[in-house]
Amino acid sequence: QVQLVESGGGLAQAGGSLRLSCAASKRIFSINFMGWYRQAPGKQRELVGSINGGGTINYTAAVKGRFTISRDNANTLYLQMNSLKPEDTALYYCNVRAAAWAGGNNDYWGQGTQVTVSS
Repeated sequence: QVQLVESGGGLAQAGGSLRLSCAASKRIFSINFMGWYRQAPGKQRELVGSINGGGTINYTAAVKGRFTISRDNANTLYLQMNSLKPEDTALYYCNVRAAAWAGGNNDYWGQGTQVTVSS
């Protein structure tokens, strides 16, 4: 079973930076989507940034120009977060979706890493 392990969360001051990483315990083949989600207390989980199988990158409007999503050749997923704001405080999750042998997709999720931004 593949596990995703996130790291890099923590406490930052407003205006500061953090870099999140998400590594898989085994190589994942046929990836068609990689994304970072976040969920703040009392709010729904939202997609922050994503890379699809063709390399197209998208961001939610709230983080455009401040966050950068990337991946490396080992399919480790990163989220560079700059100019952090208190409203970025949330539990951040990585998600990887890959085509399954039998059709459909396999969805993998990390356990979440907490990001807290103080004003």
